[in-house]
Parts: sequence; structure tokens; C-alpha cells
Amino acid sequence: MPTAGSAAEPAAPDAADVLRSPVLVGRAQSGDLHALDQLLRALQEPLYRHVLAIVADPHTAQDALQETLLAVCRKLGSLRDPRWFRAWAYRIATRTAVRRAQREHRWTDALRDDALATLPAAEPEPRFDPELIAALPAALDAVSPASRLALRMHYQDELTFAEIAEALELSIGTVKSRLAYGLAALRRSLAPAGDGGRAHRP
Repeated sequence: MPTAGSAAEPAAPDAADVLRSPVLVGRAQSGDLHALDQLLRALQEPLYRHVLAIVADPHTAQDALQETLLAVCRKLGSLRDPRWFRAWAYRIATRTAVRRAQREHRWTDALRDDALATLPAAEPEPRFDPELIAALPAALDAVSPASRLALRMHYQDELTFAEIAEALELSIGTVKSRLAYGLAALRRSLAPAGDGGRAHRP
């Protein structure tokens, strides 16, 4: 607690704000180790969740995370537009996790289209905030793995449609379909039996 006459310490920046800072990314690309450390620290938790959703094993996820962070350090200088840092890091994580899953014969449904290709690319309604999604692991388990991954990336990690498309190497239309499909499944799972999905509508 600050004493009388002393200035309060500024609040630590939110991890999402750190990852959205092109200035910080540019400093890291220029060799600023403190800026690089800030970026890596901000990446750890969201990227761990991301790779765990793909490989479905904590030990494999830890290995994939470490490999991803090393690749980020090694390849950061090749990133042309610092504004795309988050999507770029997620794409590295996605590819790394898929390789790990294949190497260990862990088939994952997290990136499959799961019949979504036949659905219209409707604009998803942002009816669930990040806190609600984070508090509903049981409900999210009822959503298809591909939609669950997109929901977490958009509502919990706050990536845009374009960033998710870049990270997962999908079209924006497919990303929107997965989100719309996932939100509809969440509403159904939260509705009481016989309600038809109307009650408890966020």
C-alpha cells in the first residue's frame, strides 16, 4: 500500500494488451530483451490452453509450448507486421501442436471441420463473455472440439476473426461458422429440458 505522499505503482499491463502492442513487438525485434520477455510471459498461458485443446495431454502440451516459444524467439525477426504478432504466434503453436499430436499418435478433432463446411457462414452473436465461457468447462465439453477451440480463442483470448483465421489457417467464413455453431450448442446445453433454448439466453 503506498505511503502518504508516494505515487501508487502503475498496474501491470494485461497480457492481451501486451500481445496487441506493435511497439513492444518492434522493440523485441530490435533486440530489446525486456520487451521479448514481456511478450513470452504474456504468451505462455493462452498458448498453453491453445495447444492443450489440440493435443489433449498436459505433458505433450508443455513440450509443444516450449517448442513454440523457442520458435517465436528464433523467428521473430521474420515477422513483417508487428500488428499480426498474436495470430503469428498462435499459428506457430497450432502447427507445433499438430506435429506433436501426429508424432505421438494422438488424433485430435480440434481442427476438423466436423460438418461445419455445410453450414452458412453466419455472423456469430457475441452473447457469451470471456468470464462466462471460462466458467463453463462442462458446457464447453458438449461443443464440438473445432468450435470449442474457436470459442476459446475469440471470447477468452480475445482474438479477432481474422487473427483466428490466420492462426488456424482457415477462411474467415469457416471461423464465423464454427463460432456460430458453438454458440448455438452452448445455448442448447444451458437451456432447461423442454425450453427449446429460450430460457437463460445470455
